Amino acid sequence: MLRKTTLTLAFVAAAALQWAAVPASAEDRFIVVQSTTSTANSGLLDAILPKFKEKTGIDVRVVAVGTGQAIKNATNGDGDVLLVHAKPAEEKFVSDGWGVKRYDVMYNDFVIVGPDSDPAGIEGMGDATAALKKIAGTKAPFASRGDDSGTHKKELSLWKAADVDVTNASGDWYRETGSGMGATLNTAAGMGAYALTDRATWISFKNKGELAILTEGDDRLFNQYGVILVNPEKHTAVKAEEGNSFIDWLTGSEGQQAIADYKLDGQQLFFPNANKATN
Repeated sequence: MLRKTTLTLAFVAAAALQWAAVPASAEDRFIVVQSTTSTANSGLLDAILPKFKEKTGIDVRVVAVGTGQAIKNATNGDGDVLLVHAKPAEEKFVSDGWGVKRYDVMYNDFVIVGPDSDPAGIEGMGDATAALKKIAGTKAPFASRGDDSGTHKKELSLWKAADVDVTNASGDWYRETGSGMGATLNTAAGMGAYALTDRATWISFKNKGELAILTEGDDRLFNQYGVILVNPEKHTAVKAEEGNSFIDWLTGSEGQQAIADYKLDGQQLFFPNANKATN
């Protein structure tokens, strides 16, 4: 009986060693992408990532948060690739050594939305800072993400350009939700407030209520997205090979076409431009 038990244990041990020696299957290959809420909430990533997996066998697990949080997460090594939309912050991420190289991927734009009644009278304005000045001047309610996202960073830069200090209005006509774009738009719809949103989230947003696009077309509302491999010299767990495969695909012809093909209600949400500029 003892001999039989010993043989059984030896077999189990040998089998375990054999299984450990087998390389991970393609199904076990994955990367973590720290990204912004607009790429996820718009449905873009759900549409294009299966195409990447079909081609490479690499699964992409997305953490969708505000750009500021995504950059913090990537700085901490909690991800392999960063896909966000705040170019100055992205460039600093690279210059500080946390990222390898930044590539343009795609763009769309921001718009200022507000209630149909338009108490600040900004409808049709093409100057975003002038529109914000009118909102501040009338103290019409404005819903801000207030979450250090790419959209929030853009909004703050526009308030600064408009020479409006919103910190003094916090909690009054200026309301910071501390939430993502969808939740902030819900707040704006509920209280009849203005808000800055990326167009992709706006198109995919279902609870528009009485909200409408009132100001658009200003060059300062341009919204560029970039992709960066987290530096494996800073974080050895980074899957550089798989991460580079994703970046190559996303900025290559197949990924760029997949981005261009994604539409909702006949509207294109993102416009690929990886071939136009890299840093």
